[in-house]
Amino acid sequence: MKKTAVTLVSLLAVGSALAGCGSKEAATTPAPTSTPVATKAPEAATPAPSKAPEKVTLNLRNVLVKETQAKELARLQQVKKDVEAKVPGLTIEMVSMEEQAHRLQRLPAEFAQGNPPEIFQLFGGSDTKKFSKTGSLLDLTPIITELGLKDKFYDLGEFTVDGKIYGLPLAGYQENVFYNKKIFADNGLQIPKTWDELMKVCETLKAKGIQPFAFGAKDAWAITMPMNTLWVRYGGKDITAEIQAGTKKWTDPGVVEGFKKFKELIDKGYVTKNSLALSNEQGYGEFQKGNAAMRFDGTWAGGAFTDPKFSKVTDDVGFFQFPNVGGPGDNIVNASYSSGYGYSSKVNDAQKAAIKEFIKRMYSDEEQLKQNADEGWLPAKKITIDSAKPYVKEVFAVAGAAKGSFPAFDAEVPTSVRDFIFQEAQKLVGGKVTAEQFAENVQKAQEKADKEKK
Repeated sequence: MKKTAVTLVSLLAVGSALAGCGSKEAATTPAPTSTPVATKAPEAATPAPSKAPEKVTLNLRNVLVKETQAKELARLQQVKKDVEAKVPGLTIEMVSMEEQAHRLQRLPAEFAQGNPPEIFQLFGGSDTKKFSKTGSLLDLTPIITELGLKDKFYDLGEFTVDGKIYGLPLAGYQENVFYNKKIFADNGLQIPKTWDELMKVCETLKAKGIQPFAFGAKDAWAITMPMNTLWVRYGGKDITAEIQAGTKKWTDPGVVEGFKKFKELIDKGYVTKNSLALSNEQGYGEFQKGNAAMRFDGTWAGGAFTDPKFSKVTDDVGFFQFPNVGGPGDNIVNASYSSGYGYSSKVNDAQKAAIKEFIKRMYSDEEQLKQNADEGWLPAKKITIDSAKPYVKEVFAVAGAAKGSFPAFDAEVPTSVRDFIFQEAQKLVGGKVTAEQFAENVQKAQEKADKEKK
């Protein structure tokens, strides 16, 4: 099988034995007497009792609570087992928590109190920046330098603050369109390259009773993925960063046009009906069952779409870049390395030593290859992979043909703005606000956040 080199990086450029010395005493023989005297054999020295290994405990919180994450959880459990075997006296206590509860509620509260878990799922960008300011997030720079890992990752930018590295990504990601090749072929459809072509594909599918896009809007973060790509398509590669710098606004024409196009998909019925009542996982299901022809998602979802345990379309999954719209952000994809693990700075020396062993095992080449084999994940480390999943090659092809990349907006905006966008996006889907009102409301939230930052 042909080896496939990871091309996402180019996209992001355009994570004694002690020897004992004994002394021997000279033996003396007593002078013989008329009656022989029995001599007692010397007793063997009693070995000093071995010192019990120091007991060390690490709390490890993950976000692997979904059935489709079973393989990832199994891999993490194996890492835990291997590290415990490597470190005498170590116990790693694993706790799983729903991602949004962990990220948006529990973790911020714990950092505010200065007591995060020793190991936890960490997102790059704004989360890492915010938590690093508390002093409770462990600086990994000296550790990964010691372990020889500092230059082994493609990109640690989202976990780097003021030159210090606070987290390590598990994999790279790209957000674009998964599609059902069989549905496309059966209906004589080609991959759309432009917005107009996408509309024609959607209309053809809808007319034949096939749902164009699988959609679950109950989990607000999921519906902001296609929105993010659309406002970048119309606003430009750096539009979100420019808004943060104050040189652009959420109400600028290009950004609003992106919101309008997203709303058009909703209004024309090209996404799953009653999507506000469906979780992101249920949105997955519409695609996995073959009820929908397309699904806008991150490459982290590829494992769920190609696992026969969950999916009926395993052999029909393809991947293409969201169509161009004639804007400054055309042919630029949402891709980065932003999800991994962080660590508490409140650990003692023994815990820190155990964390080093966790990092060595978790970020080994072996683990990176296993992740790709199981899920099709893009490696975070500079390794060559041999992927058996055909759609992954299409992911690489999209990356190689793109002229640039941008990070997800929630890595760039303040937490309050991120949460407000999540809230307002559901209102947009539900028809409670127009695209223009959405833009105005988000801009007000941005201005409020900017004032609080000063």
